[in-house]
Amino acid sequence: MSASSATSAPPSPPQGRRLIAVIVLIPVFVTLALWAFAWPASRIAPRDLPIGIAGPAAAAEGVQKQLQQKPGAFEIHRYADEAAARAAIEARTVYGAVVVTQQGPKLLTASAASTVAAQLLQQAVTAGSPKGTHVQITDVVAAPAKDPRGAVLNSSLLPMTLAGIAAGAVITLLGLRGTRGVLALLGSAALVGIVAAALTHSWLGALTGNWWAEAGALGLTALAVGATVAGIAALIGPAGIGVGALLCMLIGNAFSGMTSAPELLPEPAGLIGQWLPPGAGGSLLRSVAFFDGAQAVRPSITLTIWVIAGLAAVLLARPRRPTSASATVPRQAPQAVPVD
Repeated sequence: MSASSATSAPPSPPQGRRLIAVIVLIPVFVTLALWAFAWPASRIAPRDLPIGIAGPAAAAEGVQKQLQQKPGAFEIHRYADEAAARAAIEARTVYGAVVVTQQGPKLLTASAASTVAAQLLQQAVTAGSPKGTHVQITDVVAAPAKDPRGAVLNSSLLPMTLAGIAAGAVITLLGLRGTRGVLALLGSAALVGIVAAALTHSWLGALTGNWWAEAGALGLTALAVGATVAGIAALIGPAGIGVGALLCMLIGNAFSGMTSAPELLPEPAGLIGQWLPPGAGGSLLRSVAFFDGAQAVRPSITLTIWVIAGLAAVLLARPRRPTSASATVPRQAPQAVPVD
């Protein structure tokens, strides 16, 4: 057979199936990625967004009716006065509040909680006010001056997710199991948290809370992702790297609501995102960075559950036996050589 005929021979059946798999799976992956990231972004709107109304009962009732003209958009909380509404915003109970005064409506926002939510609330209150009415706006918990749009904060979630996926993949590929695997995950996550806090807080000035609390939130997020990837891989093999990566990146990061707010995403994307490590990590970081830890318990518990489950799988999973032919075919005993 000539060299030209050998090179032009059709691919063998296994290679043909692999070729078809690549041609089909890449568009499927792109479709899923566009759905996960583009669909929530194109459907941003308030869905039971918690906001407050403060002031005299009669006047507050009128404002509430205006805000409820779009059913399901806002979850209304009533407060006696402006001080109570401010306290609710600082506690992350509501994203903002309308205070009814004799001079007109006063809007309290918290751009540190969500710049998108603050803008939507401003538009809703302005549109519902009588023509020519001036709405006084006060940013109770403002985003840092060095990151007024929250761009750095929103971008910080992706590197933590990538760091966790990388840690889980490396530990799996190196065959680290048991105590060594757990120590590797813990050590890498601790260093990631310290480096990330040094960059986002000390250098960029995008975070303004307690430095060590921020480092802990960043490191815990990376640890939860890494433990998830390594844990799934410990249970089902190297394919678990892809499963964990898709879960945390394609679903968790896309549904985190970090660039807007969980209540602004289409249902049930916002709820699902808060159950996964990236979304819980983003909520925890926002709480410790701007709100003195308010509403940090729930995301902390969520991350801890993922960490414990993943580390337990890494610690307890048995190493997989080799599947090569040399490992499965028993060696033959040496034959005795007759002696003359």
